[in-house]
Amino acid sequence: MQLIELLNRIPVLEIHGENTREVSELVFDSRKVTENSLYIAMRGTVVDGHSFIAPSIEKGAKAIVCEEFPENLDENITYVKVKDSSKALGHLASNFYGNPSEKLKLIGVTGTNGKTSVSTLLFDVFKNLGYDSALLSTVEIRIGEKIIPATHTTPDVITINKILAQAVEEGCEFAFMEVSSHGISQNRIEGLHFKVAGFTNLTHDHLDYHKTFDEYLKTKKRFFDELQDTAIAITNVDDKNGMVMLQNTKATKKSYALKTMADFHGKSLEIDFNGMLLNFNGKEFWTTLTGKFNVYNLLLVFGIASELGFEQDEILQAISKLKRVSGRFETFKSDGGIFFIVDYAHTPDALENILDSINDIRTKNERLITVFGCGGDRDHSKRPEMGNIASKKSTLAIITSDNPRTEDPTAIIKEIEAGVEPQNFSKYTSIPDRREAIKMAIKFSEPKDIVLVAGKGHETYQEINGVRHHFDDKEVIIELWKLMSK
Repeated sequence: MQLIELLNRIPVLEIHGENTREVSELVFDSRKVTENSLYIAMRGTVVDGHSFIAPSIEKGAKAIVCEEFPENLDENITYVKVKDSSKALGHLASNFYGNPSEKLKLIGVTGTNGKTSVSTLLFDVFKNLGYDSALLSTVEIRIGEKIIPATHTTPDVITINKILAQAVEEGCEFAFMEVSSHGISQNRIEGLHFKVAGFTNLTHDHLDYHKTFDEYLKTKKRFFDELQDTAIAITNVDDKNGMVMLQNTKATKKSYALKTMADFHGKSLEIDFNGMLLNFNGKEFWTTLTGKFNVYNLLLVFGIASELGFEQDEILQAISKLKRVSGRFETFKSDGGIFFIVDYAHTPDALENILDSINDIRTKNERLITVFGCGGDRDHSKRPEMGNIASKKSTLAIITSDNPRTEDPTAIIKEIEAGVEPQNFSKYTSIPDRREAIKMAIKFSEPKDIVLVAGKGHETYQEINGVRHHFDDKEVIIELWKLMSK
């Protein structure tokens, strides 16, 4: 593709050299440059891509997009100066792949909790409605039946456009995407055209990255602020920040709620471990998903599908066929009558939601044993909060390792323990080894008891000092139960 075509809709400050040069690929990592690449020099938090302009040219780059021209300009190279290379990259990637987000209906879901679940549930609902779609989530990337391993919450913008172009080529009409605060902040959704944007909730998370809650909120809000007037924005008005998200959006505003009046209103009629009887906009239906947070997730799915033009009865029929998302309130019962739940809850709000959901269902004749931890090299302030929630809302809380990363697991545990209130001291214990913690939970439990193992959900590894060791909570529970019940 010619450089001039790639620069369509990008405000260029200055250009030096031929603008008709052929470009073979877009690269922002100088190590991946090949012959005829267009190298985009971006300023990162640690490294400035402008330092690698010369090495990129040596490797074969024939065009450079940058915010500042190098001192010595090579006459055989085309240099393009822009205000923000990171933002320009999004539009370059869209142009390079033929603007695929304009050729299908792209739906983005953001919020602290529920992004993965809602995106995946939408993908499954539309499959039940008879449509092949694309899914870009933390857990996996899919194009119809094809699965591509996922590496980040939001992949880089080149990868996103490549996947969307593939989806268009394979006849997909819809694409469902989990939009993270990191992805918004790092301009990884720049240049994408969203048809619908959904907001789940906003609670304490990622403050290791955003530093303040206000900055985190503004980042999420930016997603809605930048929507076009052809888009639809659906927000959770039960969340105190729900309406804040829509303050400056040009998109059509829609709402969903359980507690207040909204365009899409839901209520739960019955909830148990096997599923729920719900009422959405006056229509009753049954789902095998369970937990109050899933009522919100499904209501957002219902709202999005309705706004995309589907009949409410057919949407509810498709929802009633849904299976649970892997590692999200995933339940199974041992032959000894113990009820196990594996869930990804790794924020205070998510942990409180899952514990409240379990406590709403259980009869209180059975005990609730919770195994959980907090990730290393992440927000420290949520640790005591989670210690307080787990010890208060469980019969017994067992504090253990999650993904300690480069931190000492015992130091993380001490920070969690600091939040346990004196009246709950007898209701918790600490076992740094996650396998041993799960073993203790099984050993302590009796028939009808509920064991919640939280924090890792679908993850099949534990990250310790930069090394990922295979660890699957569900697998470990089944293996230990078999060993201990012999």
